Amino acid sequence: MRYARHALSTSAPRYTTQSQTHPFSFLPANSLDPKPRTKGLTEIRGPYYAPVTETYLNELLNDWGDYVDGIKFAGGAFTLMPEERLKGLIETAHKHNCYVSTGGYIERVISASGGSKSTISKYLTTCKNLGFDVLEISSGFLSIPTDDWAALVEFTATHGLKPKPEVGIQWGAGGDASVEELESAGTRDPKWLIDRAKTFLEAGAYMIMIESEGITENVKNWRTDVISAVTSALPSDKIMFEAAEPDVFAYHIQNQGARANLFIDHSQIVQLACLRRGIWGTGSTFNRVVTFEGAQEGRAKHNY
Repeated sequence: MRYARHALSTSAPRYTTQSQTHPFSFLPANSLDPKPRTKGLTEIRGPYYAPVTETYLNELLNDWGDYVDGIKFAGGAFTLMPEERLKGLIETAHKHNCYVSTGGYIERVISASGGSKSTISKYLTTCKNLGFDVLEISSGFLSIPTDDWAALVEFTATHGLKPKPEVGIQWGAGGDASVEELESAGTRDPKWLIDRAKTFLEAGAYMIMIESEGITENVKNWRTDVISAVTSALPSDKIMFEAAEPDVFAYHIQNQGARANLFIDHSQIVQLACLRRGIWGTGSTFNRVVTFEGAQEGRAKHNY
């Protein structure tokens, strides 16, 4: 099955990556693709659990922007900000060649409006005009037919935003629920997740976010079988895993390699960057995360 393979932009990036000189660049480390990347993406959480100001974000990316690809709002936090402050955050991210995602919020718009197409269109247009690049579409809270979600993916793209559906096995995922509460809600079969993700990719989704609840978050035992099923069935450059705990992103790097696409908290950038570059890690990953610089050249030559 073939999927659309478009990156965030098919033209030259609006902003160039700030080139930094590293005094220890002579030391061996895993290679890092230049931005904008299509693999090995790191998306970080912006304002929600902790306030993230324009000054803080700029300073953070001045030091670590080479290792960050996207900034994601959460919980609709951006709807509470004055317009000029919100635009300042978005412009700061763009200055460092990072895309900006709404995170999950369109579910609230759908629910509050009764699925009104005109209200949803106004929301999408406003997001685009403010400078957002990616619109995350979470299906954890609402019971909507898959075809309706696919239509929303297509509708989002017509507004100039990159649709990024979030799918998972846990009903009610995305909120601050207890393990017991989520266990009582039950989980879905991984095949359901995979089939839905394929439908969204065919509808034009640029990336699929894999929800961590029920897999590695709010569970007594990790569902590594679900991770294996997803990575076996879906193209690696089209999936991103939520991995907001160091043990979780270390597991993904260990099993998928340094170029896994991951969503983490902004406080964890350095730890993940060290792991991707192979310069540090825990006992299970120390000096064991490696890449081969000629991999892409070889794949193109031999058409693997």
